[in-house]
Amino acid sequence: MDPKIIVVIAVAVIALLIVVWAVMRKRQRTVVLRKNFGPEYERVVKEQGATRAETVLLERQQRVEKFHLRTLAVDERERFITEWRIVQSRFVDDPAMAVTEADALVTRLMQFRGYPMTDFEQRSADISVHYPLVVNNYRAAHEVALRHQRGEASTEDLRNSMIYYRTLFDELLESNAVRAKREVA
Repeated sequence: MDPKIIVVIAVAVIALLIVVWAVMRKRQRTVVLRKNFGPEYERVVKEQGATRAETVLLERQQRVEKFHLRTLAVDERERFITEWRIVQSRFVDDPAMAVTEADALVTRLMQFRGYPMTDFEQRSADISVHYPLVVNNYRAAHEVALRHQRGEASTEDLRNSMIYYRTLFDELLESNAVRAKREVA
């Protein structure tokens, strides 16, 4: 066989292998991002398109990896739980104020844990890296708070907002407790 033909075949095989490798790598990245971000992956794909969404999500991960997130000491955790109970108890008498305080408490807890306090969109994007299953609740709660400021939120909306804030609040505390147990073990 002519050596030129062998070289052409070898180059074609190598090129084909590179293409197959690149496609498999892209698929694997997609699978990992879908698994890690859950419903947030689909939301960002809808918003940005598939290719751009994956870039955005990878950038989020890289940004959050640079944070110096800290675990709460037991007494700090208990203090936040006590504060939540106080906020929650206020709901009966003043639902709007309770939602405002819940938003502030969740924001303080995020900051205390080491998340930078930027605008809401950036905070929710940052939170989506570690809490992809509850970030939509956080967005929904925040939206209710904004609607309330415009006088458009019902008491039922405010109640749902409290539930959404509580879900994120619990996740922020629970992940801390789980990590603490692992560190002790």
